[in-house]
Amino acid sequence: MTTLLTTHDVAKIVATHGLPQMFSRLVDYLEADFGRWNDFDKTARTAAHSDVGVIELMPVADDREFSFKFVNGHPENYKHGLSTVMAFGALADVETGMPTVLSELTMTTAIRTAATSIMAAKKLARKDSKVMALIGNGAQSEFQALAFHHMLGIEEVRLFDVDPAATDKLAANLASAAPKLRVVRAADTREAVRGADIVTTVTADKKNATILSADMIEPGMHINAVGGDCPGKTELDPAILTAANTKTFVEFEPQSRIEGELQHMAADFKVTEFWLVVAGEAEGRTSDNEVTIFDSVGFALEDYSALRLVRDLANELKLGSKTDLVPVMADPKDLFGELMGTKARQQAA
Repeated sequence: MTTLLTTHDVAKIVATHGLPQMFSRLVDYLEADFGRWNDFDKTARTAAHSDVGVIELMPVADDREFSFKFVNGHPENYKHGLSTVMAFGALADVETGMPTVLSELTMTTAIRTAATSIMAAKKLARKDSKVMALIGNGAQSEFQALAFHHMLGIEEVRLFDVDPAATDKLAANLASAAPKLRVVRAADTREAVRGADIVTTVTADKKNATILSADMIEPGMHINAVGGDCPGKTELDPAILTAANTKTFVEFEPQSRIEGELQHMAADFKVTEFWLVVAGEAEGRTSDNEVTIFDSVGFALEDYSALRLVRDLANELKLGSKTDLVPVMADPKDLFGELMGTKARQQAA
């Protein structure tokens, strides 16, 4: 049978281990999987776009397990009382195709996105980084701020969002969750970015935008560009990427070319897939004056890592319930008999 992990199960896992431990363990899983990149059958996600948002399927597999994530992005969902991003996913046995885990991934994706940012920043940000600007204060922002605070020693985070209520929400949550983290509200993006060591952009509008302009960028910055994650949606002035002292890193280049900041760039614009850095086959940051960009669009391998982690932690805590997502039959060739027998049993009950 298939193990079902609900939002309540994932919340219990986080309550038991705490977010800092979740970030740490997931970074370990991510680095292990990125380190064996060539073991995976990879493809860019499949997307169905509409005027109001996007729904995507994100598959990946090695020779043992297949995983996929269903995820949406609808910036106006708050008007319907729904999250901008909602997701679920599954693990399946490659040998048989049997789905072994069906899990919520809305909350888990928030954790995995922040953990992926940390995996990259460990190699790309300056080691003495203490100040981060956080542009876009929506549902992902707490996870980014807390991950960088607990994992990389960020001591001050500067907040800006075009919606003051979003910043109110973020500031209140951070004051409760991380009382030692200095929280500074900025009047605009330029004020937030000035003097920051790391700049994280995580805006939601599905449009090409210039959240950061080239004149805001200072030597040694690491730019964690999270929000530009689908065709027609970007956050950075292209001049930032083409500057002489800038190095750009991506997850899966074929996907990033159509979804990330690379949409602006020529086909021969040079980038480095981040797995090469994890595997020791390419360098990350090489000097304190370099500007590094992690053009993070979200890739299916990260969800594979996250699904494995929540599956393993749920097993440790004996969480989850068994569900007959697919029929388990006495005679695997008699699907009709199973269907009609089930119907008869239900009628008898």
